[in-house]
Amino acid sequence: MNLLYAKIVAGIICVLGIFYAGWHLRDMDFMAYKKEVEHAAKAQEANTVSVQKQHELVTKGIKDEYDAKLVTLRNYYKSTSVWNNNGGSTVSGISTTPKSADVIAAYNELAGNCAQTTLMLVELQKWINEQIGIK
Repeated sequence: MNLLYAKIVAGIICVLGIFYAGWHLRDMDFMAYKKEVEHAAKAQEANTVSVQKQHELVTKGIKDEYDAKLVTLRNYYKSTSVWNNNGGSTVSGISTTPKSADVIAAYNELAGNCAQTTLMLVELQKWINEQIGIK
């Protein structure tokens, strides 16, 4: 009878040992997977920070370039304006018909606004293309 109990106890210990070995192997695999995911998360975080810095750098560069071009553009249209050409004649305060100087000034203002809008669009397209190129 003692031999039977010894066999049953040995069988139970063997089954428990096999269960523990299987559990331990899966636990080791899970811990390795967790470390791999942690490494991947840290690498992705570093990549995200790098891309964000590149985006900010591109944005700042294009903004600075846009501001410089805008100042140049405004100065150009300001210098070509009729208002800055001091002629010998003076315009009366109230006018019933448009003078040619008024038409030229309006044209210069319109051309300047169109040039500024075009510059804005070109720089926006450039910014989008450079942002898309960052990986």
